Amino acid sequence: MTDDRVDELRRARRIHGYIVNIPFYVVLALVAVAALLVLVDRWRRGAFVFGAALLVAATIRALLPTTRVGLLQVRSRPFDVATMAVLGASVLWLATSIDSLGTS
Repeated sequence: MTDDRVDELRRARRIHGYIVNIPFYVVLALVAVAALLVLVDRWRRGAFVFGAALLVAATIRALLPTTRVGLLQVRSRPFDVATMAVLGASVLWLATSIDSLGTS
């Protein structure tokens, strides 16, 4: 192989790595928004967005093939989907059921 071909393959692998992890980056962006909301003292909204991020991750993991979910794959598909869905629903339930006590 020539050096140009090797460089081209390396570049393609790097781009493929970014593309495969796009679902993870979407979930990570939602978690960052949730953290920002918590930091500006909007903990209920932040918890709600965090719970929604977990449900989005569960949906992505359930719908996309294993080769396309990137870092959202931890264990088997049923385990990942069930765990993220239960945790996401629990956080959403907590965020909407706890009395705000004068906070947002």
